[in-house]
Amino acid sequence: MIEVFKTDVREQHHAEMLVTQICNSFKNYSATFDLTDCDKILRVDSPSGEIHSATLIEFLKEFGISAEVLPE
Repeated sequence: MIEVFKTDVREQHHAEMLVTQICNSFKNYSATFDLTDCDKILRVDSPSGEIHSATLIEFLKEFGISAEVLPE
């Protein structure tokens, strides 16, 4: 499953740190950012099951990042 989030991440080094934190904290998730997109997209993939969006949004808040699920 893939979930796409709109974020307020602006800096590449923040994106890289967050990807590392997401992958360390959510073992079945892989994550990538597209900071060239106007929505500063975060894509999270979980090949083994569903993504708990609310939990991930709360996790990002701990780093001062706001995120919301983009509708399909």
